[in-house]
Amino acid sequence: MLIQVWHHTQYLYESPVSLGIHRLYLYPQHRPYFRIEHQKFEILPHPVGQNFRQDLAGNWYNQSWFTGETESMELTSEWIFKLSKFNPFDFILDKSFEERGWNDPYFQFTYQEQTAFLIPFLQSSPSDQFRDFLQEIKKGSSGLIDFLVNLNQEIHGNWTHQIREESDLWTPIETFTKEQGACRDLAFMQMQMLREIGLAARFVSGYAFNPELEGGHELHAWIEVFLPGAGWVGLDPSLGLFTDHHHIPLACHPDPGRTLPVQGTFAGSSISHLHARVDIRLLNKGR
Repeated sequence: MLIQVWHHTQYLYESPVSLGIHRLYLYPQHRPYFRIEHQKFEILPHPVGQNFRQDLAGNWYNQSWFTGETESMELTSEWIFKLSKFNPFDFILDKSFEERGWNDPYFQFTYQEQTAFLIPFLQSSPSDQFRDFLQEIKKGSSGLIDFLVNLNQEIHGNWTHQIREESDLWTPIETFTKEQGACRDLAFMQMQMLREIGLAARFVSGYAFNPELEGGHELHAWIEVFLPGAGWVGLDPSLGLFTDHHHIPLACHPDPGRTLPVQGTFAGSSISHLHARVDIRLLNKGR
């Protein structure tokens, strides 16, 4: 399958500003199920210098710096991906990890190894905001994977997915109470739910292609949960499924704010206005 992704981001400033150093998380992070057939990336105004760097979470990004003043900044990327089928359930879960957490009277999972590494992905302070809700889903599930499937379906079926132009992120309890939210709100809520029961989770931003839709594609958000034996497993509560080859990540981080596609500053008294658009097109279905 071949798909084309066109992504345009424009910042307009009401008066001239000086752009600071920018970190651009607009480059696909490697996954074995896609290959880049074509790429084109343009930054206006042209930076005086740029390079690829890697952050603490392992994400590669473009670091760009500028001189002079400008009243706009535009970022345009074009990609053609060749996608190969990927089965998100094709793994063997560590049964001892599952059994310890599943049989725990408080429904708490614990990791035997790499605990120090996983600390940023776990809950920093005790909370039971979603305990009753999660216990109900557990009652109707036969094991951890079935629980995650049911949780995905519950959020997808009972929370309204909306498009929000604002760049803010609702708190998990706000999204839970309103029973609606943008993909990033639903992902953040689900991430906190899993952390509440001791599962390590991280936030992901990127592109999601639904071949059944004519339009409506956008920069998307989902999460990944760390399951011993399986590694990082993607969950998309907005679509109610485990992530497969239709998901192309741009950044993964325990802090959602660190996955924003454009991170930088400007000097000046101007107000900025953001306009962004993503178009995803199927070029060839293949086999």
